[in-house]
Amino acid sequence: MFGIKGRLTLLFVVIVTLVLGVSGTYAQYSLGHELEVSSQRLRQGVLTRLQTSLPSALWDLDKAKVDNIVAAEMMPPELVSIRVYDTSVGLFSGKLRNENGTISSIENDAAVAGTPVVADLAYRDSGAAGAALKPVIVGRVVVNFSRAQIDATLAAEVRRKVTEVLLLDLILVAALAWSLRIVFDPLKQLRDGLFDLATRGSDEVEELPDNRQDELGEVIRGFNAIQRKIKSNIQRIREAEDEARKSAQATAKAMDDLRRTQESLLQAERLASLGGLVAGVAHEINTPVGIALTSASVLMEATEKVQASVEGGNIKKSDITRYLETAAESTRLIMNNAYRAAHLIHSFKQIAVDQVSEARRRFELRDYINEVVSSLQPKLKKTRITVSIACPPDIMLDSYPGALAQVITNLTLNCVDHAFGPEDEGRIIIGVAQQGDWIEMQVTDNGKGIPPDMLDKVFDPFVTTRRGQGGTGLGLNIVFNLIAKQFGGSITVSSVLGQGASFVLRMPCVTPVDDIALHADSRLHA
Repeated sequence: MFGIKGRLTLLFVVIVTLVLGVSGTYAQYSLGHELEVSSQRLRQGVLTRLQTSLPSALWDLDKAKVDNIVAAEMMPPELVSIRVYDTSVGLFSGKLRNENGTISSIENDAAVAGTPVVADLAYRDSGAAGAALKPVIVGRVVVNFSRAQIDATLAAEVRRKVTEVLLLDLILVAALAWSLRIVFDPLKQLRDGLFDLATRGSDEVEELPDNRQDELGEVIRGFNAIQRKIKSNIQRIREAEDEARKSAQATAKAMDDLRRTQESLLQAERLASLGGLVAGVAHEINTPVGIALTSASVLMEATEKVQASVEGGNIKKSDITRYLETAAESTRLIMNNAYRAAHLIHSFKQIAVDQVSEARRRFELRDYINEVVSSLQPKLKKTRITVSIACPPDIMLDSYPGALAQVITNLTLNCVDHAFGPEDEGRIIIGVAQQGDWIEMQVTDNGKGIPPDMLDKVFDPFVTTRRGQGGTGLGLNIVFNLIAKQFGGSITVSSVLGQGASFVLRMPCVTPVDDIALHADSRLHA
């Protein structure tokens, strides 16, 4: 592709060539027209003179005079030949211009080059009284004109014009090449400067010389000013990038610390939940174990008395009857309370093992929810809140029971802590419905409800309405992460202030393996 300089030169050359071509064509046309008019006048003049001078000489049959007249008219180079014919004799006289320019007589009526023009020769004789008589045709003259002179003149003019155009184009190209250097040399410097600025870096590029005192000098000085400003901006950007990089590193470190802290808090929340469960179960077991121990002591004392009576030989029927009654009552109390303690220990053992091991297994949902709620009875007994379970039997899950226990525990205790006051009566309903390969669990309470400004933030970490009263704001965040990340499900919340709240959980009956593989070690990560 041509550069701007080449295109400008080509444009000027084309324009000048077109202008000179148009003007030359017009001049050529004018010259041809003039030559044609001059040739026409020449023809007309030659014929007029010949028609004037030849008739009388031809009438007198004066051949010498005719030859002189014809020779005199052959002077213009446009005439090729002049032939004079007599009406009776035929060719009377004639002259021919040879190729070398000499003039010779025509001896026979051979073909002659050129354009022939024929004119009659009429002789007018005056009578005795001087009256003009009717003209008499005494012969004719044939004049051959040549266009070679006109063509040669036009060709010479064309060559002159072409030479003139070429010379002017050469001069124009040379003048443009010299004059455009004034503009394009500084532009080339600017281009090289921009290229260096774009490729080599601002620290390596030198400023352009700005000693010119014209408009281009102003442009170069402006470019140098821009270059200095760009250098300054680049330096500030580099400093800002360094600061941003340091800030990013600090932020990443802070995020790592925050993540570790959050993991620690989440783990502490889990352990606190498990610790509360242990404390509640221990307190709950204390009563049946104490009753069983007391009953066993009473039975042992009664047995020792009967044994002493037997050894002394003074045993009575009434002693045996009283002993049997005491033994029966003590045995009943021991069995009932031992069974109660065993049931509590079994429920606690299953829930605690599930929460600690994170093992996956198949389990029946309704029985497991009952076990989880039973493990919460030590805390629920201190309130006036009842928990109802509405779950169809035989819903089997292939999932992580420990994580599900954590979800049910957190949702239930969240209702206990936030939905009701210390002395309020309330009800919590855990409802389950199976929908194909999915289950929908709804935990609903009839408590205070959630304020509208908190509804969109209940699952965010560290959001709580009991700050400073034991609330960490992590319970529902743990629930959200377990449902979304470990179970591959979803959880939503709805509430009307003063009319309670409802948490709706949807999860598959068979927890996806891929999700578990991704979160096997990070179940509680935010």
